[in-house]
Amino acid sequence: MERTVHTELLDRLLADCVARRGSAVALDGPGPNGKTELLHYAIAQAETAGVRVLRAVGARAERALGFGVLSQLFHGASLPSEVAREADAWLEEGAEALAAGEGAGDVPGPGLVRVLDRLCRVLLELASERPLLIAVDDIHHADAATLHCLLHLVRRIGPVPVVLVLADDTSTRPELPLFRAELQRRPYCHRLRVEPLSLEGVRELLAGQLGEERAGALAPEFHAVSGGNALLLSALVADHLECGGIRPQGYGLAFVGHLDRGDARALAVVRALAVLGGGSPGGGFEGGAVDEAELAELSGVPAVEVAAVRAAMNGAGLLEGGWFRSEVARLAVLEALSRTDRDALQLAAARMLHGHGAAVQRVAAHLVEAQSAPGVWAVEALREAAERALLADRRGVALGCLELAHRFCEDESGRTELLARLVHVEWLANPAAAGRHLGTLTAAASAGRLGQQERVSLVRRLLWHGRTEEAARLLQRLRASGRVPVAGGSSELPDFEHWVAWTHPSLALESRPQAAPVAEGALVGAGFPARTGPLLRATGLLADALTRGRAHEAAERAEWLLADLDRARGDEWSDEAALTALSVLTAAGRPADALAWCERLTAKDVHRLPATLRAFLAAARAEAALRTGELTTALAQARLALTVLPAKAWGTAVGLPLGTLIVAATRTGDHAEVARRLTQSVPEAMFETRHGLTYLYARGQYQLATNHCHAALADFLACGERMRAWGLDVPGLPAWRIGAAEAWLRLGNADQAKKLAYEQLGRPEAAGPYVRGLALRLMAASGPVKRRPQLLAEALDLFEECGDRYEQARVLADLSHAHYAVRDSRRARMLFRRARHMARLCEAGPLAAELMSAPEELGGDAGVKESADGSVLTESERRVAALAVRGYTNREIATKLYVTPSTVEQHLTRTYRKLGIKHRRELPAGLGTEAGSGRAA
Repeated sequence: MERTVHTELLDRLLADCVARRGSAVALDGPGPNGKTELLHYAIAQAETAGVRVLRAVGARAERALGFGVLSQLFHGASLPSEVAREADAWLEEGAEALAAGEGAGDVPGPGLVRVLDRLCRVLLELASERPLLIAVDDIHHADAATLHCLLHLVRRIGPVPVVLVLADDTSTRPELPLFRAELQRRPYCHRLRVEPLSLEGVRELLAGQLGEERAGALAPEFHAVSGGNALLLSALVADHLECGGIRPQGYGLAFVGHLDRGDARALAVVRALAVLGGGSPGGGFEGGAVDEAELAELSGVPAVEVAAVRAAMNGAGLLEGGWFRSEVARLAVLEALSRTDRDALQLAAARMLHGHGAAVQRVAAHLVEAQSAPGVWAVEALREAAERALLADRRGVALGCLELAHRFCEDESGRTELLARLVHVEWLANPAAAGRHLGTLTAAASAGRLGQQERVSLVRRLLWHGRTEEAARLLQRLRASGRVPVAGGSSELPDFEHWVAWTHPSLALESRPQAAPVAEGALVGAGFPARTGPLLRATGLLADALTRGRAHEAAERAEWLLADLDRARGDEWSDEAALTALSVLTAAGRPADALAWCERLTAKDVHRLPATLRAFLAAARAEAALRTGELTTALAQARLALTVLPAKAWGTAVGLPLGTLIVAATRTGDHAEVARRLTQSVPEAMFETRHGLTYLYARGQYQLATNHCHAALADFLACGERMRAWGLDVPGLPAWRIGAAEAWLRLGNADQAKKLAYEQLGRPEAAGPYVRGLALRLMAASGPVKRRPQLLAEALDLFEECGDRYEQARVLADLSHAHYAVRDSRRARMLFRRARHMARLCEAGPLAAELMSAPEELGGDAGVKESADGSVLTESERRVAALAVRGYTNREIATKLYVTPSTVEQHLTRTYRKLGIKHRRELPAGLGTEAGSGRAA
């Protein structure tokens, strides 16, 4: 494996030694690239040839130990006792000479020279008896006295059977600077350069241990991570066999082990590199590249030597481009430091970078690693880094910065401000976790240490956690202070009042001014995330429109806000702003648009969104899907909302996803899940919010579906009582009169049901197709039989307009019964099949089961079988009709079938004539399963 030249030379030198010719060879190169393995090869070959072997290993810690390596040579082998005694005597005399200062400088004193000569004679006498191999590993760490002795020996071994094999790391300076140059002056001294293995060399090594096939697949990766370095490569192979990856206990320890064997300068530089690397793009913070000036200052090594160290480590395969080949190596270097030393280096790096005016993200990274922020400069750096991290959606980084800054900030008002910001960041991930700080913030607000923005946010959080009394007291103080004009004061309170009136109406002011409009493009500001700014203003505007029953007038502004929302995901009001905007679209009769916006906002990088925003979007999507009859989507999204944020983390807003889930599960027939969900405790304060209305109405729907009609009526009437007390009987909130009317009807009180349905029709919100359709269906059910077809036909048109397939199925079923009651059996059967098909489309299990159990004469095919199954239609007419049944418009059908809209109209006209019907809604539902995909010729 690319070591043939080396082994051949070693074999030749050993043969010369046996033939009584002396020589020396230095195996050199930067880093651990197989020099030790070659040294061991020479020892093994020598022992096989009967050559006596003396061996030793240098160590950085023993460089100051005079004759330390030479002592190993004499004591590490079984020497004749008289030889060992003589060597010990001269070593003791040499130690005395060193103590007398004769080893100082490049030239030894006369007393030391005499000792060196006598020790060399001992070695030469051993060689005269039997050829001798002297092997020294890590010679660069040998003490100066040993190096002097080896040079003394080299000058005398030409005609003597001695071979000297030295493993040397050229990236490390030896104790005797002239040692390498002096060694190379002798003609019988050789230098063998040991380089890292090439890609092919790595493949060959792996093939011998892992097999040819695996070697070919793994060689590129192993070469990239090891740089061909033999020590690291061996560790990688062991790691791969152990766990299939890279282990800190294997590769990491091998890397650190080399540093311990290397130069002290290299160790200092690599430690500095590992520390400064934590602020690089590879770490948790954004920052600039590590340059040599920074490394020099932090390591205490001159810049010119830093460059040399990095170049040498590049050459050894330990680094690539001056950087670690694996993050495992960097972390292993840090782990090898004591906690005290590591924190000291991190703090020194932070101070240095701050002094250089480096990016605050880099400074903060080292402060967080050291878990220390000594001084105002450090606290401010952490504060600014947290804001920048929020902009980049790195909420974990922001949280770490703010926690540390809060812990070390000595100014009380500053600590309070930091705590408020910390609560906001925690809130983005888990509102429940942020709740533990609310008591401290409430005390700070009472002491006057919170500004209006922070107090507004605190009221919202207290309300979320059901701490209504505390929130009400703080809100009263806010209102009192808001009556006193303050120069330069902000105007958050009026906007907040509009939000309170919509979400927590029991705390609303009796009289509120209408919200001021917000211009397009001004909904979200640039720069740092606004704490309470344009988003709160826009939220207040939309909330005011909802409380005044004018959602349709605010729909365009809601879409402005949603379009700009991506620029302010870290804003304190981003979640409420999104939910309010989507509620506006749903209340305005545009649930399909709300669904489209939810999909757009979560289409990419959904996991970068704050958890609260993701949960709110899922809940809003569930609510909109329920309004379009997409029951499985509603159920899945409601479950997702309660997964992203567990029920307890939702606080008083839990009624929103929970209520939607209960209705969707009731309609799909999963009553077991509903029963389980209803046993979960919910905050009592929830019932004083609009989300409590959603929950109450949903519970009433379930009670009605399970024939607990009195309990259902109580829930619907409880909704109505609250809404009337709050003055909030508007679109966007549950149509409680419809639920109550249906309950009365099931209880046999048609008059009361009819009264409530009439009352609902007289409400302003009944102008919308959805609520009007609900009311008309109840009017038909509680009115004369002859009027039912007309009322239900109008209701069907309205539900088709707003796209609610579930309500379409219910009205179709009622309309079928109505026609059957007036003896129009043919139309009744056709409508019944459409109802059954629509119920299956939206997977409304109980409704589909109810339709399946209808009388045979209503659901049979007698008399209309040929027409209903479309057998009289041509293939082109069947394709067009099938798509029409599935809800496509003429233009959409034309696009799908690659024909003109006029052709579609002609096909439908002929279809109506053949089937004996007049309207699209009368098309047989069974055709919907036959939608074609080719050209309608």
